[in-house]
Amino acid sequence: MRFSADRPLNVQPATVRDYRELARRRLPRQLFDYADGGAYEEGTLKANESDLSRVLLRQRVMKDVSTRDQEIELLGEKLSMPVILGPVGLAGMFARRAEVQAARAAEAAGVPFTESTVSICSIEEVTEATSVPPWFQLYVMRDRAYAEKLMDRAEAAGSPVLMLTIDLAVVGARHRDTRNAMVGDPSAWAKIRRATDLVSHPRWIKDVAIGGKPLTFGNLAEVVPGARTPEDFKDWVDAQFDPSVTWDDIAWVREHWKGKLVVKGVLDPEDARRAVDAGVDGIVVSNHGGRQLDAVPSTAAALPHVAEAVGGQTTVLADGGIRNGLDVVKIMALGAQAVIIGRAWAWSVAAAGERGVGRMLDTLRSDIDVALALTGSNSVSDLDSSSLA
Repeated sequence: MRFSADRPLNVQPATVRDYRELARRRLPRQLFDYADGGAYEEGTLKANESDLSRVLLRQRVMKDVSTRDQEIELLGEKLSMPVILGPVGLAGMFARRAEVQAARAAEAAGVPFTESTVSICSIEEVTEATSVPPWFQLYVMRDRAYAEKLMDRAEAAGSPVLMLTIDLAVVGARHRDTRNAMVGDPSAWAKIRRATDLVSHPRWIKDVAIGGKPLTFGNLAEVVPGARTPEDFKDWVDAQFDPSVTWDDIAWVREHWKGKLVVKGVLDPEDARRAVDAGVDGIVVSNHGGRQLDAVPSTAAALPHVAEAVGGQTTVLADGGIRNGLDVVKIMALGAQAVIIGRAWAWSVAAAGERGVGRMLDTLRSDIDVALALTGSNSVSDLDSSSLA
């Protein structure tokens, strides 16, 4: 299927990869690579997809699957299907007020949207645009007073779940960003190359650079008022992310957050047990989409061991490499109660805005329904290791 970067969407992409291709054509290279890329040689990024593709479902026949149910209850909420739109930093650079568009699509689909600390749209803007409050993702910052203020803002917005990202003590080397001069001190030539990249995408300039203003970090406007690029994000990360954080700091979060608390970035069974001991309500098995430490296990490889280690003592979620509804079913069969998607919705919103995210979620729902029927399952709650070949 061929897409034009400059014409309105007049065909319906069939898969998440179709949305990725359309996003690649529509976004400036530096922004597409920022969303698409991983750390170092991107081995873990690739493994997230390839390892999951090698997980096989057990096809069953001659079972009554005339009724099939995707609804679940998760962390006190009812979801129409086991999918959560995860936090994506700088998403508002991919489409006009993208976080609002994605949150609206999530609400229409009956699934949660997670607001990133480094979203372009503030949590207040997203909340005002929807009737269902978003989840809120938080980094542990050196400026604890501001982190506490962000938790207060999330509570005031009605956020039911705080997702604490714990795998960013330091930032992994993302070579695509270096090649695109998105990090470091760009030379004069690099600045010219970046500017040329931007001006060669007039549709993006009209829709986002002009129509999507203000392009600042909505949740951080008081502390990083001029930030508008991944380079600004990197500067803020270097100044604020705290490598001294330990499990003892969960108690500090609990002092300031009374809702559900989920920690994101667990790959090791021992860390999963420590999270349970710290009293969290859930963990996200995640390698940060392959964007942190390369040469670590894929989600599909790590998930069964982590799920076994916690033994039903806490909610287990997972992200990484999920590109269709069959992947959702596989991840649940490997031990998760639901999945979190990031790139899938980022590509979709870049390709076709709210409509694109809605269509992508509809496709996932359809895929899950087919997989349930052909694995002889009546509900996503029935999925476990026996659903795998």
